[in-house]
Amino acid sequence: MTIRVLLADDQTLVREAFAMLVESAGDMEVVGQAATGRQAVELARGAHPDLVVMDIRMPDLDGIEATRLIAADEDLAAVRVLVLTTYDTDENVVEALRAGASGFLVKDTRPAELLDAIRTVAAGEALLSPGPTARLIERFLRSPSAPETGGPECLSGREREVLALVARGLTNTEIGDALGLSPLTAKTHVSRIMGKLAARDRAQLVIVAYESGMVTPGGV
Repeated sequence: MTIRVLLADDQTLVREAFAMLVESAGDMEVVGQAATGRQAVELARGAHPDLVVMDIRMPDLDGIEATRLIAADEDLAAVRVLVLTTYDTDENVVEALRAGASGFLVKDTRPAELLDAIRTVAAGEALLSPGPTARLIERFLRSPSAPETGGPECLSGREREVLALVARGLTNTEIGDALGLSPLTAKTHVSRIMGKLAARDRAQLVIVAYESGMVTPGGV
């Protein structure tokens, strides 16, 4: 199955380079290129790509707001967003994850890693690097604008255990091993947690876990 990719970056050379890379992969194709966040949203609504590679800083409408609009559009529920940033310490990445992005990469990522990231996110998984993600969330939670949130009280004790492990970057198999569950049971717990918390994917579960205080950056 061919992965349909929409590229959004205000730098033409960057977009063209990414387009050449994506087209060189046998299982991907570029279905559109956007120079602004607003164009990205419009093209996503028209082309219905499997995934949008979204730069954060763009004119007219930035990548965070564009991601939020895409994630909130019921007609684009199947579209995943992979955000790009210049540095992995960019606090805007946290806002992008909260807006609905499924993961992030730095722009100097090696070509093969970018293609693997596209495949991972397009398959419905979150692309999270626990270390950088923890640092980003720690900075976000220390900022004056960080919201105060309570714990996910709607979850059972077991679900809270699973959520904490998701936030630490564990896969379903690793969660199962840690809790004495089968991978399928672990996956079922994750799906139920996402439903209860109205989370789009595992990336948003990580944000919930950190904001609620269930997991602290130093504990990752």
